Amino acid sequence: MKALIIGATGATGRDLLRMLLQDAAYGEVVIFVRRASGLTRAGVTEIVTDFDNIEAVAEQIRGDAWFSCLGTTRKLAGSRDKQWQVDYEIPAKFAEVAKRNGVRAAVLLSAYGASSTSNIFYSRMKGALEDKIESLAFDQYIIFRPGLLQRRNSDRAGERISAGILNFLNSIGLFKKFRPVPTEVLAAKMAKAPRALGAGRHVVSLDRIVSL
Repeated sequence: MKALIIGATGATGRDLLRMLLQDAAYGEVVIFVRRASGLTRAGVTEIVTDFDNIEAVAEQIRGDAWFSCLGTTRKLAGSRDKQWQVDYEIPAKFAEVAKRNGVRAAVLLSAYGASSTSNIFYSRMKGALEDKIESLAFDQYIIFRPGLLQRRNSDRAGERISAGILNFLNSIGLFKKFRPVPTEVLAAKMAKAPRALGAGRHVVSLDRIVSL
């Protein structure tokens, strides 16, 4: 299989790339990045991409499955509009090109609570993207909705504190449906999903991620 990734330089994306390269089912991985990463590994092709002009690399968006791990925070983006561009507009456009080019499977990293009717901006944005990709009718469409992610060596103090609190509460039997998910665990399940699940739409929520 040939896999395509956007968001390969983020925490989950990096782990996903590693998992795909370790999986014998994937013979080639193509990553689309804003800036050259300097990565030189057998089986990986890096495409430096102007994400404001995805059509410029449309011919490279060909394969068996594409994975979206793209996302940012409002703080890093600077505004809601810029966050919408990264979290919605770029993956939506990439999905359109992938579908046009015959890519069969789409695997989307979304978020817990995603809904296009939510009153919460982030959840509404993630839900709108889910709906957009569903409208393109990929043969196989897999949505992952984890809760809090545990990133190795995270420099986000709030994230570390939240994960610590949740892990403690989980250890005494509380709030288990909100337990943090290590990015490497999530990435392993994302890599496996196109082979483990059949055709059609699948939502892999927190309670299914570990058991997939």
